[in-house]
This record gives sequence, structure tokens and C-alpha cells, in this order.
Amino acid sequence: MSGGDRPERAEGEAPDKSDEQGEHDEHDESDEHHESDEGDEGDELLLSSAGCVLALAGVLAAAAYALPRAEYSYEGGFEGQDTDWTVILVELPLILLGGFALPPLTWAAATRYLRPWAAALACVAVVAIGLWGLDAVWHPQQGPGPGYERGI
Repeated sequence: MSGGDRPERAEGEAPDKSDEQGEHDEHDESDEHHESDEGDEGDELLLSSAGCVLALAGVLAAAAYALPRAEYSYEGGFEGQDTDWTVILVELPLILLGGFALPPLTWAAATRYLRPWAAALACVAVVAIGLWGLDAVWHPQQGPGPGYERGI
């Protein structure tokens, strides 16, 4: 007999009333847990879908920020001479990946310790700080000054 096992009854031995009561309580308890688990599954689904929505919002925010700044790099200026392939193939995908991954990871970490509304605020703050840091560090090549406009 291991630590959590019940002793087996001999054949023909009548079950004790305490055993019957214990089994009855276990069934009632499992029914209560089953009903509360259904509500927990709905909450868990809602929190999981919020993480997916945050991933979509993060990648859209990163794209709205980075694509206009990198426009000259993929247009290439006059006859495409200044096309910067490192911006197109390396920097933009990494920025979009960061926008896709950072909000749901922040959400997952924050919901462990905070309420959902506070976790959402933490996600917004992390995205804002990330975009601010990106603005401070990332400077893709821009077009020439206003005196050098396109010709006729």
C-alpha cells in the first residue's frame, strides 16, 4: 500500500458508512469543480484571444511606424540607385517580428501577476517604450534635401 492508496476490502465485507460518505463527497466536489472549470475555460479563452489581438496590434503599430520611415530605402531614389537591401531584408522584418512578439509576451508575463486591465496597460507601455527606443536608434537612409527634387 502506497501513501495515498486506500486499503482494499475483503470480498463480502460491507463498506463503512464513512467510506460511502467520503465517496459521495468526492462526487459532489468534482461536480462543483467541473462547473467552475467551464467558466475558467471561457476566461482562459478570452485571455488567450487577447494575446492574439495584442500580437496583431503590435505588428500593425510597428508597420505603421517603420514602413513610412523606410520608404526611401525600398523606392531607391533616382532610378533605384539608393535601394538599401539591408533595410528591406533585415531591419524591417526584425522590427515587425519584435512588434509581433513583444506585446503577447508582455501580456503573458503581466497576466500572471496583474489584473487584465493592468496587463493591457503594461503592454501599451512596453510597445510605446519599444517604439521610442527604435526611434532613438534606427535611422534608415532618407531622401536628399528639399533642393534636390525630382525633375520634370
